[in-house]
Amino acid sequence: MWQTLHQDVQAIFERDPAARSMLEVIFCYPGLHAVWGYRLSHWLWMHGAKLLGRIVSQFFRSLTGIEIHPGATLGPSFFIDHGMGVVIGETAEVGANVTLYHGVTLGGTSLNKGKRHPTLGDNVVVGAGAKILGAITIGNNSRVGANAVVVKPVPPDSVVVGVPGEVVVRSQPPAIKPTPDLEHGKMPDVLGDSLIAVMARVEALEDRLNGHEHVPTKHYVPDHGLWRGEDFAI
Repeated sequence: MWQTLHQDVQAIFERDPAARSMLEVIFCYPGLHAVWGYRLSHWLWMHGAKLLGRIVSQFFRSLTGIEIHPGATLGPSFFIDHGMGVVIGETAEVGANVTLYHGVTLGGTSLNKGKRHPTLGDNVVVGAGAKILGAITIGNNSRVGANAVVVKPVPPDSVVVGVPGEVVVRSQPPAIKPTPDLEHGKMPDVLGDSLIAVMARVEALEDRLNGHEHVPTKHYVPDHGLWRGEDFAI
């Protein structure tokens, strides 16, 4: 138990550059308080004191704004950054070295008493506001973008963006010793890429109908995230 608590603290130093000292982490990180409260309530839950476990979990919910059901299973080095609004359901399972940001929901989509919440593999990062719903599995080393809504399984080494979540399998193999992928600026633009392909295809068909040789125009390609063209209207 003490080793697990130490790993929870160490995870914060590894993933949050704002962490300056042990005392600051222990007293000023609600995500850590919520995880430690969960570990106590889960112990009570697993030893038959389910009501007391729920009471402890509700106390830490009111204290931190983070709701973790004592029946959930959380692995070591679990980090909730900022934390407010995080909800983790009863049958959720979370692997090692997982990071959640504020507003994340690991929710259920069924009234069945059995498994109804997600399973997250090791080294998964879930961005702010994302919702992962149902008894689905998010594979190891995957990253879920902010505000994504994930309702289908995600293979390992993937990135998920959008509503509903679109899965992009990364071509780069995982590192020998995977670490949490916290680079939120490098996310695929699935909708934008699809729009570019459709616009280019329409332009090519128009040129063919008019008997012209197709020459791709540059304004269909965003330049550093900015669209350029002469006939766009606002």
